Amino acid sequence: MYRYDRYDQEMVDARVAEFRDQVQRRIDGQMTDDQFKPLRLKNGLYLQLHAYMLRVAIPYGTLDSRQMRMLAHIARKYDRGYGHFTTRQNIQYNWIRLADTPDILADLATVEMHAIQTSGESIRNISADQYAGAAADEIMDPRPWAELLRQATTFHPEFSYLPRKFKIALIASAADRAALRWHDFALRIVKNAEGETGFQVYAGGGMGRTPFMAYEIRDFLPTQHIFSYVQAVLRVWNMHARRDNIHKQRMKILVHELGQEEFTRQVEAEFQHMLTLDTDFPQVEYDRIAEYFTPPPFEAGLTDRIEQSEPGFVAWADRQTAAHKMPGYAIVNISLKPVGEIPGDISAEQMEMIADLAERYSFDELRATHAQNLVLPHVRKQDLYAVWQGLVAAGLADANLDLVTDIIACPGLDYCSLANARSIPVAQQIAERFADPERQKDIGELKIKISGCINACGHHHAGQIGILGVDRKGTENYQLLLGGSGAEDASQAKITGPGFDEAGIVDAVERTIEQYRTLRNPGERFLDTYRRVGMEGFKEAIYG
Repeated sequence: MYRYDRYDQEMVDARVAEFRDQVQRRIDGQMTDDQFKPLRLKNGLYLQLHAYMLRVAIPYGTLDSRQMRMLAHIARKYDRGYGHFTTRQNIQYNWIRLADTPDILADLATVEMHAIQTSGESIRNISADQYAGAAADEIMDPRPWAELLRQATTFHPEFSYLPRKFKIALIASAADRAALRWHDFALRIVKNAEGETGFQVYAGGGMGRTPFMAYEIRDFLPTQHIFSYVQAVLRVWNMHARRDNIHKQRMKILVHELGQEEFTRQVEAEFQHMLTLDTDFPQVEYDRIAEYFTPPPFEAGLTDRIEQSEPGFVAWADRQTAAHKMPGYAIVNISLKPVGEIPGDISAEQMEMIADLAERYSFDELRATHAQNLVLPHVRKQDLYAVWQGLVAAGLADANLDLVTDIIACPGLDYCSLANARSIPVAQQIAERFADPERQKDIGELKIKISGCINACGHHHAGQIGILGVDRKGTENYQLLLGGSGAEDASQAKITGPGFDEAGIVDAVERTIEQYRTLRNPGERFLDTYRRVGMEGFKEAIYG
């Protein structure tokens, strides 16, 4: 994983000192809240319903045990003993005192972490496949490119005052584990007919009030021109962006209004103006960064056989592990969705336990996922049983990856000042309704995603079953959506009809699932059945 050099550390330390001064001036009354707001947002600090919330960046979802232990320390010292992993591979703390934020950022800086560009009108934390560098199906590790882009765009003057936030994702496999087409700008590493490596480029995706899936705007971009192309895309957006209307400022609106063909034409024209060099960056710079992502010293000749046959372990290993590129190794998914708990929440003690497991069994490496779970990317299969035992002790051994209880949910009205309805109680009630492991297994893959407002932090547009909380004349109400996907078969969920109250939405979800079990053909996922029979196949069961 990437390590700070002297310049990285000096920049982050300087930012901490600068923000310490800004916070003190706000506390002393030398700045109004309106004056302070843009400054705190540049440092990941939000003002929520009950307290400040601090969002910490985890670039492309990669961290080590030292950093995880620091996150545990922050949870214990400055919050209420826990943190919340988000759908952008970040972690946030919901009970922060303003006066403590400079000390928190200073603590983060000691382990090469920060909260820069996790909020505000900036290029947000760049996300990537949580299996990067380990997946059996990837062309190459996409994280060196993510890091190169992160360094090139952070503090770049042209990208410092964007019309709205701008989200980037990178993957390197046909399987999409990063919700590629739901981003403003996305790159898939591909090979062309000549065997050259480059990028398939997408632009114009996003959720929120007006959801759109990104269009492909280039089928092959040579890797040496990646930064010029990002600049071209951002310049076209900057030239046309509706800075006068907050609801029309995201790039997805511009792409939709211009259309795929015209937006692409303008980007390509701008791109041609920028091609003054053979490459955007010295090869030595890419090589320097890529060296930090050299694969760990895997052992050769390991067996793929797993000896343990304890039923609980077998069920967990079958559901929570994924194929690794090296024989004898597995990718381990850690569920942060114990039945009845808050999706994505993790205690300081659990963080420390997982840090211990990563250090001992996964070459000291961890990943955060956009589905609010964690990953140990490089575990020997002979160590899986020991890892499982550690997770059992930590209360994190649920075998529910991509099942009905593996629910994505935003903090909702329990914390967020923008929310219209609570998300957490709905997620907890659905998980409890389907707690039986055999029932979950019979239902199969089913991704439920819940947002407490139209801003869609819970990705409800991409849910096979999506739930959106709305305000109906001062009462919390929930719309039910079906048919979304954030994977390689990306699609946008559609609203079924009238909304429900809190108890009603849980019942409606159960009726929807039972209808799927009635309609499905052998081997069909929920999404397959929905696409085959359409909304009409479910409406009567939902509404009667």
